[in-house]
Amino acid sequence: MSVDHSEISLEKTIESYLINHGGYIKGDPSEFAREKALFPKTFIAFIKDTQPDKWEKLERMHGDQVEEKVIYRLTRELSQRGMLDVLRKGITDFGVKLTTAYFPPASGLNPEIQELYDKNRLTATRQVRYSTKNENSLDLVLSINGLPVATAELKNPSTGQTFQDAKKQYKEDRDPKEPIFQFKKRTLVHFALDTDEVYMTTKLAKGNTVFLPFNKGKDGGKGNPENPNGYRTAYLWEEIWEKDTWMKIVSRFMNLEVKKEEKDGKQITKENIIFPRYHQLEAVFNITNDAQKRGPGKNYLVQHSAGSGKSLTIGWLAHRLSNLHDDNNAPVFNSVIVITDRVVLDKQLQETIYQIDHQQGVVERIDRHSSQLKDALEKGKKIIITTLQKFPVILDEIKGLPERNYAVIVDEAHSSQTGKSARAVREVLSAETLEEAEQRQQDIEDEFDPEEEIIKSMKKQGKQENLSFFAFTATPKAKTLETFGHKDKEGKPVPFHLYPMRQAIEEGFILDVLKNYTTYKTYFKLAKRIEDDPNLDKKKAAKEVARFVSLHPHNLAQKTEVMIEHFRNVTMHKINGKAKAMLVTSSRFHALRYKFEFDRYLKENGYDDIKTLVAFSGTVQDPELDKEYTESEINQIRESELPQKFDTDGYRLLLVADKYQTGFDQPLLHTMYVDKKLTDVKAVQTLSRLNRPYPGKDDTFVLDFVNEADDIKKAFQPFYEQTTVEETTDPNLLYDLKYKLDDFQVYWQTEIDNFCKVFFKPPEKQNKDKDAAMLNSYVDPAVDRFKNKPKEEQEEFHKTLTSFIRTYAFLLQIIPFQDQELHKLDAYGRFLLTKLPSQRNHEDTVELNNEIDLEYYRLEKTGDHSVVLEEQGEYGVRGTTHAGTGQNKDKEDEKAPLSEIIEIINERFGTDFTENDWLFFEQIKNDMLEDEELEKHARNNRKDNFYYAFKDHFDKKTIKRRTQNMELFAMLMDNEEFKEKVMDFYMNEVFKEFKNKASS
Repeated sequence: MSVDHSEISLEKTIESYLINHGGYIKGDPSEFAREKALFPKTFIAFIKDTQPDKWEKLERMHGDQVEEKVIYRLTRELSQRGMLDVLRKGITDFGVKLTTAYFPPASGLNPEIQELYDKNRLTATRQVRYSTKNENSLDLVLSINGLPVATAELKNPSTGQTFQDAKKQYKEDRDPKEPIFQFKKRTLVHFALDTDEVYMTTKLAKGNTVFLPFNKGKDGGKGNPENPNGYRTAYLWEEIWEKDTWMKIVSRFMNLEVKKEEKDGKQITKENIIFPRYHQLEAVFNITNDAQKRGPGKNYLVQHSAGSGKSLTIGWLAHRLSNLHDDNNAPVFNSVIVITDRVVLDKQLQETIYQIDHQQGVVERIDRHSSQLKDALEKGKKIIITTLQKFPVILDEIKGLPERNYAVIVDEAHSSQTGKSARAVREVLSAETLEEAEQRQQDIEDEFDPEEEIIKSMKKQGKQENLSFFAFTATPKAKTLETFGHKDKEGKPVPFHLYPMRQAIEEGFILDVLKNYTTYKTYFKLAKRIEDDPNLDKKKAAKEVARFVSLHPHNLAQKTEVMIEHFRNVTMHKINGKAKAMLVTSSRFHALRYKFEFDRYLKENGYDDIKTLVAFSGTVQDPELDKEYTESEINQIRESELPQKFDTDGYRLLLVADKYQTGFDQPLLHTMYVDKKLTDVKAVQTLSRLNRPYPGKDDTFVLDFVNEADDIKKAFQPFYEQTTVEETTDPNLLYDLKYKLDDFQVYWQTEIDNFCKVFFKPPEKQNKDKDAAMLNSYVDPAVDRFKNKPKEEQEEFHKTLTSFIRTYAFLLQIIPFQDQELHKLDAYGRFLLTKLPSQRNHEDTVELNNEIDLEYYRLEKTGDHSVVLEEQGEYGVRGTTHAGTGQNKDKEDEKAPLSEIIEIINERFGTDFTENDWLFFEQIKNDMLEDEELEKHARNNRKDNFYYAFKDHFDKKTIKRRTQNMELFAMLMDNEEFKEKVMDFYMNEVFKEFKNKASS
């Protein structure tokens, strides 16, 4: 019977499908026990129906209280072990083991298991009043045998609400402390959806809740394709929530991830429930269904972008293949072999399979010798994990066991050094010049490729009918496609399953490293333009940045200055001051020379807050010094410790030569300097080191001294499905965009000014809850005006604002602007974008995804001293941002006499202070000049760092003298801007006198 979607609500549509086609029964919301967060009657009925003998035993022990006792025991087990473990392993009451759910059997060999599986009671319950505090209700609760495992909030855009409202409802109106929402103890996943998109989360945490997209993807990007038979999101209830699929997900995919981290000297444990994303489920199901039908002897290529969760997908696939049976109930594969160099994948496989099968030792790692591998194959170990070096041995051994079938999963994230290190040392060390060494090393890189080594071995052995290959890669080469790909309708090889880079970027799992890609030619041109154009900025650009625009990158010293000064002035303030950078050099010789040059420059300029590390293989001989060097000798750490050392706060710059350019995950990497020719896949793999997300990381930057933008674009195109390299050449475009935005009359300048007064408060003066309310109050009027605009104007405004923010962010990477109007509009505009209704046809968005991202952005901007928000008065008072960036010089500006300062203050703040009033501050100044501790701070710090010590002492000494002038004191407490101006003036005075005293 067809469903008329135009006449009934989304909620009824879903319920109707699940009950009539999905294997569910209609749940009764009145049965829900709020305190226990269960459907007790359904659970008891399931136990009685499937385990009558066990129920009789419990009745004999508990008598009339048996139901109450069993439910009590169930709630205790849920609280201690969690819902997922209870569903998979059951509970034990007085020695009686009760099965809480029967999951799909791997084969049809045991009809009794199938019969019990059919007796599971999956319920779909609408409008469940769950709260122990009020009458709040959930649109939909999905349960297995009375145990709630999922909730859903459903919205219909035709009523003016979308999935965004559903997410907001979970964040603002759903208390994580309510029994039904308690992490891992009850419901395991929560869906926020409308008719077009689906999002999900496994942990409610108020404003910090992180929702992930659970969409199919559309045209290589985010979202969902049109559905000719109904809603775009119908796949959720028709495919995912359908009984057989849902029970497989709960039994074989969901996973409790446990991570141990060290914080403030203490070890803390972080837990997270993993729920697979749509493309992961689709890949595993499609591959296993095909392998089940076609049997062994076939090859599969899985092209999944970075950020796809490839490790988990490989783990789930390995487990499913190891338990796969054909129509005759015979195993399709006797063993599954996973080829990878990643220890983390080994650990994940072990933990995932133990949680699913409750068995240890299912995964055997081959890490010693070939006889260990032979033994594992002969014994028929279910899952074997080994490295690329043993790949030829695997083929030889499997050829000798023709009666057995094998699945080989090849993970691309193996070391690019494997097998070539010895030759690299011999070949490159014999070179006499940097250029010759560079060419020899490049020849070796081009000659050796792990994918090609695998293909060569396969061709050497010939096709083996008892062997299927499953190759995972984000960047398949032509030979890889030809070897592992499937033929499309035109006969061209294509991946069996695709999750493209564009979709990963648009869904927020990786960052687009090409958004802020620029060649040195463009970088130089922009920096020069900004320096020379008197109409471009109301303030002169920072001298520390502008001083190298005349340099041309002829030698390492000049490039070094460009890179370090860019890093200090731009990069190191990103990601809340944690950002790191990588320099990719063309040879090990270049990496060595750059290391010496970087360290020399840092020392000469007193930049003691930056440390460098170098990474290269083998030994490098410097012919000029007649000395050999190794990576560990230069860094003073073991080679294996470098990733951990680079992860610490002190080390900010990593200089590499054909190392850490693939398979290196450091989410704090923000900037890459490229001094090496990059082509094709190597370009994609190298630049992709920047794409890992991190709280507060909303962009990346690439400064390329060698390559052309068009060549990089061509390299990314086959994997990206979208052209994104755009080098902005006209900074005045910002002003054109601003004027265009102003003309829409969506926002008022007074709203922007008031917003920025709150947004740019120094961190120590921020009140998160109060400030958030104020920020929203200044943006909401613009949202209302936007909603009243025609749809065409809404789309145009959204597109223009997005373009302004992107252009501004790009140009800030080149040289910090000092135009306060642009800076204010950028901050206000980013916040405004998060509140504007979704523009479904506008894919090019820059919206900050959650409160964490916004908070980190705010910290970055309030701490970025490169942009001065306040006009500097004649008396030389600084602006209102005071983070130490190393950009302010100790040299004092010329200052006006005190009488002129008082006049300016009175005019600006409408006061009537006299010089006698100002004696109050002069006395405080004298108190400070007598403070030995403050004097010590002045001697040992630059002025920008001295500010923090000064502020603390100023507050204390002002409070002590408050009774001498209550009017002035009250104004200091009530007017933040006034206080900042006064403090700035006297901080300059005090700092100058301390410095003069020290030098005399």
